Amino acid sequence: MRGGREVVSFVLAHGEDPAAGLAARGWEPLGSSVEGVLPSIVLTFRVEAVTSRVPAPPGGPGLSEADRARVEPRQRVAAYAVVVDDGRLLLTRLAPLTGAQGRWTLPGGGVDAGESPREAVVREVHEETGQDVDDVRYVDVMTQHWVGRSERGAEDYHAVRLLHTARCPRPTRPVVHDVGGSTSEAAWVPLGRLGGYDLVPTVSYALRATGFVPRR
Repeated sequence: MRGGREVVSFVLAHGEDPAAGLAARGWEPLGSSVEGVLPSIVLTFRVEAVTSRVPAPPGGPGLSEADRARVEPRQRVAAYAVVVDDGRLLLTRLAPLTGAQGRWTLPGGGVDAGESPREAVVREVHEETGQDVDDVRYVDVMTQHWVGRSERGAEDYHAVRLLHTARCPRPTRPVVHDVGGSTSEAAWVPLGRLGGYDLVPTVSYALRATGFVPRR
């Protein structure tokens, strides 16, 4: 949108970053909002004429042509929340089945069919940490396209991560309800001690986007 007028509309292609897609069409994003429920989630951006190029996201290790013929492209839309209380950030630790065992991330996960991103945040935070949150607000979108090999084997994976803030009115000792899933434990971590934790890149990106740490 520019000046309240729609100037471009497109379906996000597999592996495409929204900012890169807009730049390829001559527009630079200034801010965004999200609405709808899966499978029809709509991202709306305020834009202006492009002034700089958006670099392509890095890929993973290459695959052979035979590997590519066998790999089914997968796109996953997920919603995550930055939940801060009394200078502490709510984090979850990834379980072995994720391929990133032991690393810490934000509570959140895949948006189910017929569910809005805000509803997914409330559900996922409760399942992974036992905390009830409200005042869920969309902040930004982060994407990652991986073509290569991982612990899961050969894959062509496109992650679309919708980042939010949320309020926890009655913080309690975190407990994982979704036992056997992607989360092995959860904790309230002081913001000043995050340097001692093995964090996934989503955490630092989200903290900058939400203003809890300054943008560089």
